[in-house]
Amino acid sequence: MAKRKTTAKKTKKVTAKITSRSAVKKNIFVTLNKWNIAMAGLHALQGILILVFSKGVTFPVTINHLTTDSLASQAAGHTVLAPATQHLFDINVAYLVAAFFFLSAIAHVVIATVYRQSYEKDLKQGINKARWIEYGLSASTMIVAIGLISGIYDLGSLKMLFALTLVMNLLGLVMEVHNQATKKTNWLSFIVGCVAGIVPWGVIAMTLWAASVYGSGQIPSFVYWIYASMFVFFSSFAVNMFLQYKKKGRWADYLYGERVYMVLSLVAKSVLAWQVFFGSLRP
Repeated sequence: MAKRKTTAKKTKKVTAKITSRSAVKKNIFVTLNKWNIAMAGLHALQGILILVFSKGVTFPVTINHLTTDSLASQAAGHTVLAPATQHLFDINVAYLVAAFFFLSAIAHVVIATVYRQSYEKDLKQGINKARWIEYGLSASTMIVAIGLISGIYDLGSLKMLFALTLVMNLLGLVMEVHNQATKKTNWLSFIVGCVAGIVPWGVIAMTLWAASVYGSGQIPSFVYWIYASMFVFFSSFAVNMFLQYKKKGRWADYLYGERVYMVLSLVAKSVLAWQVFFGSLRP
């Protein structure tokens, strides 16, 4: 009888622990859902404020191409090709800034509502597909805005900035999907993603350098601040993923890293938006 009572007590304790852990996880997901709703509101509010209070500042979007240099061709007696630039259209940078806020707001609303069950199921497995898709669109829009402000107007170059940043984020998704089936973390996707992600920053740095060396050198200081701060923030996402997979300290809990991603996303977009606003969009 004593043995049966002891076994029953142990069973009750184990059951209580499992129930307690289940309750804690449920509370965490409830909290995360509130976070997503709050993040949606904060992103949407800032997008609206940018549209309401910004003055119309446009940047040209051009395309580079080869054309015949008629004077040089006439002098040389044969066709001489020369580089030329064609203006395509102008883009209001305030719309770009508002766009990455609204993209994030929409994503958080979807995650908090219709996609909630799938989102929570993925988080339990250490993956968040929605995050990387949203970052792929919003971060790529951010890098295009930074490129325009830095003096990159060529459509082909802007498309490559967008595409490389998109690839970088999608490789974050590949990293999480791939490592679902591995016992030891495979870092290949992470490394390739970092390589793809660093290229746009190198291109923007070269443009700023060229403007200083060959141009007037009168680049507004806020452009340099944007470059430096956004490079740090973009890099911090990679650091967060690294800490998650290394399970360092609080990052051993995947859900802690998820909250860090949310904060980094909001802060990075806010810092970029208001630096652009006070630098060139303020009335």
